[in-house]
Amino acid sequence: MDGVLVDVADSYRRAVVDTVARVHGETISRSTLQAFKDAGGFNNDWELTDALALYVLARSEGFDLCVEEFTGQIAASGGGFSGARSVVDDEMDAAARERIYAALDRDQLREVFQQLYLGSDKYREIEGAEPTLDENGYIHDETVLVERSTLDTLQSRFEVGVLTGRPAAEADIALERVGLDIPADHRFTMDDWAAGKPDPNALVTLAERFDADAVAFAGDTLDDVRTVVNAAEHDLGRIYYGIGVLTGGLTGQSGREKFEDAGADAVVESVNNLPELLE
Repeated sequence: MDGVLVDVADSYRRAVVDTVARVHGETISRSTLQAFKDAGGFNNDWELTDALALYVLARSEGFDLCVEEFTGQIAASGGGFSGARSVVDDEMDAAARERIYAALDRDQLREVFQQLYLGSDKYREIEGAEPTLDENGYIHDETVLVERSTLDTLQSRFEVGVLTGRPAAEADIALERVGLDIPADHRFTMDDWAAGKPDPNALVTLAERFDADAVAFAGDTLDDVRTVVNAAEHDLGRIYYGIGVLTGGLTGQSGREKFEDAGADAVVESVNNLPELLE
């Protein structure tokens, strides 16, 4: 969904950066986010926010790894926030670790993130809590990447499903904006699937529900491709194709090469290239 059907550079990614700035007073460049995404395990932007905050707090305690070194070690430690925490635990002494984790309030980060992203009105509606910030919501700055003709062609010729790390309520908003009607049993959201990408269970389950012989899954992150690779290893009775889309954080020739190195079967400039590719 994100980076494929809708552009989230000025919504989710902006919310990550601005949340860390609001809570910890340090602005991280948006380009830094991609190094964390590439490390894997950060399909959930709340966890990405937590990891960036952890990095900022660790640096204030003398943590001297640059972003590339830090994210490289995160990848080697299994990815995600747990990987980030493992790296910090290995690099910092006990007293520094205690101060870092005492200052890391993941609940506060999530609340600020959701208020920035959703805006005050939708935060009140979706989260069921009174906002402490007065925000319009970055969610309104998401632009549609997919053309109506692309959706019409895909839905007329194929079974179409959605697998996203968004919470269900936020997925509904994006699907409505795009104009894509997907039955509940043909989509997976964060609310349906605790493990997240690159765990293959959701993709394999969708393939089973479609009774598909072959599945093509298009995404804008390396974890999308890794999900396909893992599904193919888990479900030997079907063919899985991983398709990298260059409208998210990975772009240009370097993005194409990263997708291919991760095991992508194809890389396209846009989701609107899918009908021709699938022919």
